[in-house]
Amino acid sequence: MADRRTRPAPRPPEGTPPRAELARQARRVLADAVRVARWAAVNRGPVTVEAPASARERAAAALALTPAQVRTAWDRARLAGLVEIHGDTVRPGWRLRAWDRDDSAALRGWVALLDAWSLAHPAPRDAEPAAVAEVVEAVPQVLSLLQLSAGPVLVPALLDLLRQRVAELREQRCEVPFAADGQAGEEARARAHARRERSAAEDTGPDALPGLLDWALEGLASVGALTLGEGQATLTPLGNWAVWVKLEQICVAAQSPAGHIEQSAEDMLRGCVRLTPGPARAEYRAWLAARPVGSAVAELLAVARGDDALLRGLAFEALRVVGGAAEAEVRTAVDEPPLRPYALLWLAEHEGADPDEAADVLTREEATWLWVDTAAAVVDHGESDLLVRHLESAVQGTVPALLDEVRAVRHPRTVQVLVALAAAHPDPALAKAVRRAAFQVHTGGA
Repeated sequence: MADRRTRPAPRPPEGTPPRAELARQARRVLADAVRVARWAAVNRGPVTVEAPASARERAAAALALTPAQVRTAWDRARLAGLVEIHGDTVRPGWRLRAWDRDDSAALRGWVALLDAWSLAHPAPRDAEPAAVAEVVEAVPQVLSLLQLSAGPVLVPALLDLLRQRVAELREQRCEVPFAADGQAGEEARARAHARRERSAAEDTGPDALPGLLDWALEGLASVGALTLGEGQATLTPLGNWAVWVKLEQICVAAQSPAGHIEQSAEDMLRGCVRLTPGPARAEYRAWLAARPVGSAVAELLAVARGDDALLRGLAFEALRVVGGAAEAEVRTAVDEPPLRPYALLWLAEHEGADPDEAADVLTREEATWLWVDTAAAVVDHGESDLLVRHLESAVQGTVPALLDEVRAVRHPRTVQVLVALAAAHPDPALAKAVRRAAFQVHTGGA
């Protein structure tokens, strides 16, 4: 049987342009958004202020665009992650900083816009919110049909698929949950019957799906994912590539190397403790591909806030696999003392710092906190000789200096780490000094 871990790198469909050409197309779609983002970053303010001589009007004059074009470009810049908004201040996002030199930044920014197409192209005001939500949820199947067809698809065929998918979604909503208690089961069945009645009423009312399909196709065309002809739609090379990537991610999730994709983030990370870095990253990718990025990032950070220092480190390794989509949440984590060193290192590497030099962004206090936290992970999960070797990684030049600074950072695991280090170290004099420091921390002495 073939080893799934040695699965060759997948190749995109025949005829897919080179990555550099795809990035060029992505940059073309977002050209105005990049211009507005750069203008806003220089002026340090958003461009949607509703007032005479507003920032939007100044941007329109400076960039030779209409105010409506500026508004559209600004919305796209936010959705594509080109700007970060901190209160009333605008800062360039990492994608904007790397836009001209990094094809991955351009492609990731465009895919983020594609994922948010329904926000970039708002639904008709008279559309029912529930129907709009159903269509948005069904669009991936529409895109899959377009991708598999490898050419134009007639709109009636897309409408048939949309009707089928919406019907499936409504049927799923009407499922009766199992209930051991008879009365609870009756109540569940009654609620399901009411939902079926509402669905039937929707079905017998005016047919909104053709209009919503037109809206969806127009929205996808507006972000460069497809082109519209006379009664037909065709994926652009960029759209075809993006759908293939998403389908490939599903395949990766189905071929999870260690079999943890259906587990919680904590259980998945525990399952990766004994894996070497390569297989661990493959497991992170599979786990991430099986769930929405936002919820996955939130779940990983929740684990990082726990008591297990090893899982904290592994959670940030998994967040490195997430990449730019995790940046906003990681920046928020900088304000949390237990996560701050990890978050600062993540951001430094994300912004291009060499991993071997990223530690320079930490203060001595932050580096010492991280040293203690890593030592706690070794105490809980490693061998005693690893703890002794970990002593050599401290930024302090001497053991007395290290002990002084370790006491000062007040890490909650300081006593346990020092006691374990004293027990493991072969030098009796050093072990005695470490035990004395542990006692002083325990009793609150100097």
